[in-house]
Amino acid sequence: MTVLLVHGDREYLREPGEELQTDLGVLDVPEDVEPGQTLQTHLGEPFEVRGLRGPDLFNHFDRTGAPMMPRDVGLIVGHTGIARGDRVLDAGTGTGVLSAYLGRMGADVTTYERDPDFAEVARENMELADVADAVDVRVGDVTEEIADASEGEDDTLGEFDVLTLDTEDAPEVVSHAPDLLVRGGFVAVYSPFVEHTREVVESAREVGLADVETLETIQRRMDFDDRGSRPSTAGVGHTGYLTFARRP
Repeated sequence: MTVLLVHGDREYLREPGEELQTDLGVLDVPEDVEPGQTLQTHLGEPFEVRGLRGPDLFNHFDRTGAPMMPRDVGLIVGHTGIARGDRVLDAGTGTGVLSAYLGRMGADVTTYERDPDFAEVARENMELADVADAVDVRVGDVTEEIADASEGEDDTLGEFDVLTLDTEDAPEVVSHAPDLLVRGGFVAVYSPFVEHTREVVESAREVGLADVETLETIQRRMDFDDRGSRPSTAGVGHTGYLTFARRP
């Protein structure tokens, strides 16, 4: 069980029995360590022991690119209602943040990543998130898998409750959504570019998906000081566009 050792704004991942060496001293993590404990280095500096939760995984996953932000994950879950026992087909694994969140929620996720090296990093991240049994990271192009399935050469896909796509060929995958989704199932597509998003919307409409809508994800922090309270004047926090649709 990997734990998070926290001292102020410092955070370190360690396994039971491992050693942590910092300028605050040396700390031996007990074999029977449990979240909620406070451990001390040989210099007497305290470290709080925490179990890993979603935001911790986002911060500590090994990254192979820009991961999906927690606010985007939240919108996907809120708009599709992904829950325990749902089957999710994901394309564009990347770091695996979305897959890990969904696996921890109890969904069964099959996710495709084209780059073998990226896929291996994602598998290691799934181990860290303790969802390796729930998330099947596959190397390949999901559009090729769909083509094989439609030709009867591969029956490992089947029907899914939700499609989650973060890939350039999302419009093509969306065109197969009626064959991939159960009745009432959802598709959620993330894209940083509005031109790509428009192609997704057009594809969804052409194949008769319902409730097609697109949201731009923007989030602003609030600043509180002695003068008053207002939204932060830092960047507006645009991450991208999320398009949702549903099989009638």
